[in-house]
Amino acid sequence: MMTQVETTVHYDNGYEDEYMIQEEEWDRDMLLDPAWEQQQRKTFTAWCNSHLRKAGVQIENIEEDFRNGLKLMLLLEVISGERLPKPDRGKMRFHKIANVNKALDFITSKGVKLVSIGAEEIVDGNVKMTLGMIWTIILRFAIQDISVEETSAKEGLLLWCQRKTAPYRNVNVQNFHHENCNFYFNFIADDPLGNLNLAFDIAEKHLDIPKMLDAEDIINTPKPDERAIMTYVSCFYHAFAGAEQAETAANRICKVLGVNQENEKLMEEYERLASELLEWIRRTTPWLENRTPEKTMAEMQRKLEDFRDYRRQHKPPKVQEKCQLEINFNTLQTKLRISNRPAFMPSEGKMVSDIASAWQGLEQAEKGYEEWLLTEIRRLERVDHLAEKFRQKATNHENWASGKELFLSQKDYETATLTEIRALLRKHEAFESDLAAHQDRVEQIAAIAQELNELDYHDVAAVNQRCQSICDLWDKLGTLTQKRREALERTEKLLETIDQLFLEFAKRSAPFNNWMEGAMEDLQDMFIVHTIEEVQSLIAAHEQFKATLPEADSERQAILGIHNEVQKISQSYGIKASFINSYSTITTEELLNKWEKVKKLVPQRDSALQEEMARQHANERLRRQFAAQANLIGPWIQTRMEEIGRCSLEIGGTLEDQMTQLKQIEHVIVAYKPNIDKLEGDHQLIQESLVFDNKHTNYTMEHIRVGWELLLTTIARTINEIETQILTRDAKGISQQQMNEFRSSFNHFDRKKNGAMETDDFRACLISMGYDLGEVEFARIMMLVDSNATGIVSFQSFIDFMTRETADTDTAEQVVASFRILAADKPYILVEELRRELPPEQAEYCIMRMPPYAGHGAPPGALDYTAFSTALYGESDL
Repeated sequence: MMTQVETTVHYDNGYEDEYMIQEEEWDRDMLLDPAWEQQQRKTFTAWCNSHLRKAGVQIENIEEDFRNGLKLMLLLEVISGERLPKPDRGKMRFHKIANVNKALDFITSKGVKLVSIGAEEIVDGNVKMTLGMIWTIILRFAIQDISVEETSAKEGLLLWCQRKTAPYRNVNVQNFHHENCNFYFNFIADDPLGNLNLAFDIAEKHLDIPKMLDAEDIINTPKPDERAIMTYVSCFYHAFAGAEQAETAANRICKVLGVNQENEKLMEEYERLASELLEWIRRTTPWLENRTPEKTMAEMQRKLEDFRDYRRQHKPPKVQEKCQLEINFNTLQTKLRISNRPAFMPSEGKMVSDIASAWQGLEQAEKGYEEWLLTEIRRLERVDHLAEKFRQKATNHENWASGKELFLSQKDYETATLTEIRALLRKHEAFESDLAAHQDRVEQIAAIAQELNELDYHDVAAVNQRCQSICDLWDKLGTLTQKRREALERTEKLLETIDQLFLEFAKRSAPFNNWMEGAMEDLQDMFIVHTIEEVQSLIAAHEQFKATLPEADSERQAILGIHNEVQKISQSYGIKASFINSYSTITTEELLNKWEKVKKLVPQRDSALQEEMARQHANERLRRQFAAQANLIGPWIQTRMEEIGRCSLEIGGTLEDQMTQLKQIEHVIVAYKPNIDKLEGDHQLIQESLVFDNKHTNYTMEHIRVGWELLLTTIARTINEIETQILTRDAKGISQQQMNEFRSSFNHFDRKKNGAMETDDFRACLISMGYDLGEVEFARIMMLVDSNATGIVSFQSFIDFMTRETADTDTAEQVVASFRILAADKPYILVEELRRELPPEQAEYCIMRMPPYAGHGAPPGALDYTAFSTALYGESDL
């Protein structure tokens, strides 16, 4: 008979000797039940081997293999993950006792008080003491930490068993040594032995739990050993608990990866939209910057129509795309902040500021292009008018100069009589008078040609050639005139007869004829006016001209009277003089014809001026119609802008109330769009009528367009800001009262009331809220709220700062810890482990992006989950 040795175990953590009740049954009559001893040997040996195999070691005989203390120390190192003192390698008894004492000291250091278990009994192979020591280790490292609903370890393990077997019929777990001790495996009541063997095989194959007992040990024993059963069941608890932990870790990783995948899709969509918008701007800007003028008015009108199509059809969708792109960017940045991800940095040249800069360049080119078009149309209008005027004057002068060179070159005076010489001399004097009268016309032709050159007339070469021909001929006529006068004066002494009447006729008829030609030119002259006042000025000048007609008619009658006087003298004195005036090329018939033409042109001029007056009145009506609408629309847009500003700054209601109010304003704005379209139509009519100014309003169509586009952009941006605040409030758990307090503080220190605090205002706000700010701390805070160093703090940045420290978000450390669980505490993870623990999509996502593990001792294909996790949160350059 073996004497019972007291093996009491004391714990300092509150589980005070709860197992001593079993000690009485286990060692009743100071004896260890042989069946229980055999069951404990099997179970404890299998349990020890399940841990020692990790170090490549096994035991066969539990009381023999632990006698030297080496495997006992190795077992404690494996199950605790800690290093024990270096063992003694000697084979003497005191070496073995020293090693066992090191193991017992380690157990004691974990809060376990060993009573009556000495190193000598273990070294001597005392079965009872060895099994008691192993049970102490199992309690401390496998069972003690089991707790369900704040129960003790044993009660927690029993409660876990009851919950796991509750769905099965014929199972009622009460304790660990009752006749239904095969509770966990007895799911077919009529075959308990088969059930147990099947359960043990499945546990060994799929859960990596070695077979610690034979089914017969449980079935054939009326009261199986409770310690053996608890040891075996604890292995099942840890196996299933590890699986649940892995599942939790996998769910966390899936959540993190899902957020990251969604953010990447948003980033790719932003890159695509930004690239398309920038490409459109890149293609459009050169077209707007092209200032190559066309040669004709029709071609320039086509350019203007193309520009109108661009403003009405092509640009408005791009304005919406630009606004939506800014909204998407702000939403993405908010999601990244909420999920504790680094801020999104678009590709080089695709920042929102880059797009705004490119858009500003487009707007500038657009404005300059429209101004150039209108200026060029005015220029072409002026050029066409001058070109027609040049052709008329040049034609009239060429008609007048035709034959003059031949006339001045003839030598008819050599055979002429005195009378004829006198006539030739007087005729030449008249021609000189006529020549002097045409000097002004030649100068006008040259001045028009010079202006056409300055205005870059497309056919200026032909104009210059014709003008040069006229000037050359004019110089030649001057030279010939001088030579002919000298010749006539040399022969004048020989010729004395002069006909005073014809001379007087020639002298008076030439200026009168020139006046009539000038009058006909003026009456047929084209005019361009843009206002009623200019037409009235032309009508007044025309009325002044008509007032001179009676005086001109008197001069005409006097000139005709000279001719009649010649006829009368000739008839009275029977003189058979020729009725051809040798002193002048102007005849009375010519004077009569021109006078009749002048009288006919006067009413035609009256009619043309009245038609122009009617056209200018029509243009004035267009101006007043446009001004009436523009003077209503301009203030309406300003009022809506003020409403939006007041709505975004008010703190009385909730963010949802602000959103509702902004949506109502947006609906009103959208419904107002037909008024803008109607104004565009009136503006087009004005431009088609070539009306370039409007004194009835200070608003231009460009002002209205800019104001309308700014209104659309402002309402969209303000709605997005409120949506972002709602998203931030909900994600950060901010109450509506807190949001109102934030808004109240922000509005109080927003001195300029422009929706942003300057640096000094923000510092004062923080001090008023109790922040003790030094220069370094304030600089750090400014880096958070104003990362671009703009010198202002927006309301959204202010809210982000106030709620930053209270956010409950995932961190890189949490994701690393989750991956470490899936990798079974290895510093790396394998492809098959990812595919086993994660859904296919997330597993392949990790495999594609996770870098190879560079540490020592890793198998081929091992992946570095630590670098991958830190890269997700922007903490590395992966």
